[in-house]
Formats: sequence, C-alpha cells, structure tokens
Amino acid sequence: MVRLYDRHLTTASGGNISLKLNDEYFCITPTALDKGKLKPEQIAIVRFDGKNMTPNLKLSIETDMHRRTLLARPDMNAVVHAHPIYASSFSTSLECQLTARYTAEAYWVIRDIVNVPYKLMGTEELAIAVSNQMKENTVLLMENHGAITTAPTLLLAFDKLELLERAAKMQIICKNIPGSHTLSDDKCEILNNWP
Repeated sequence: MVRLYDRHLTTASGGNISLKLNDEYFCITPTALDKGKLKPEQIAIVRFDGKNMTPNLKLSIETDMHRRTLLARPDMNAVVHAHPIYASSFSTSLECQLTARYTAEAYWVIRDIVNVPYKLMGTEELAIAVSNQMKENTVLLMENHGAITTAPTLLLAFDKLELLERAAKMQIICKNIPGSHTLSDDKCEILNNWP
C-alpha cells in the first residue's frame, strides 16, 4: 500500500490489496488504518469462506470483492484496488472509453480495459459483477468508483495499475495532439500472441 500511496494512486484510507497465501487463506489490507504507514502485523488474514482470522483488524468493505476475484481466477494470486485519479476519471464517462492501445507496452501488459457498470461499493452485487468480469480480464474500471487489477504476483498487479494510470494520462494528452492514434487491431493481435 505504501507503493500505491507514494505514487499517488490512492488516498491514506482508500483502496486495498490482497494476496493469496494458499488454497485456504488470503491476506488483505484492513480498513480504518493509514495505508501509507501499514506494518506487517496490520494485515488481515481471511479464510476463503470469508471468516476473518484476525478479528482484532476490521476488514475492508471490499474484502468480498477480493475474495471472489481470487476464487474466480485460481491462476492469479494478487488483487490491487485503488482510485487513481486519471483512470478513475474515465470511470465517470459514458462517452469516452479508456484504452491502453496508445503504447505497445501498456496494451501488452493490461490488454483492453473493461468497464463494470455501477454497483454500490462494498456490496455483494459489486463483488459478483467484478469477479464475473475478472474471469476473462485482469484490469477493470468500476463505474464512478475506481480500478481493480489482478495478476499472478503482487508486483505485476501493481504494474498493471500504474500502466492503467499512465494510459489514462496519455489518452488525455493524445486527444490534444493532432494525428495521434492508437494501435490497430492487427497490431494488438500480434501483441496478444507475443512472445
């Protein structure tokens, strides 16, 4: 979380990360603590049936979203949820789709960005909507909310979030540069199969 906070991808209390420990447990950042100053003993342990194994720590309202995402993607071990300002701004638009297709690196790592229709934060409805979309994707924008990524490693999940935010900044800039363009479908197809 310090990494997210230091890179201005979240606020002191916003967002959360989780990491699968094994097939029975995952850990997640709790709520009501300064995410920029978390210590190892302040990380909650949760069983995949939802039971909090660290009752002294209050679980995030988004714990079920993390739990369901990790269950939906057994090939993934990490989930990062945050509210990066530029990418989250695109989650408010019904007319402008955020794309990672301005650079090959961004597209190769995060592919196409999928939007999840608005559901109230912390609800089972949001957790289900996100985990259903994550079955086929690894980077989502939640309408009027924020972003969530998943990956085999925590570092890659962070990288996806950073690239998402950079893609949002680049798209805003490129819209004001005459002649700027995104990668074609043909070029993206090559990246989908590379290396």
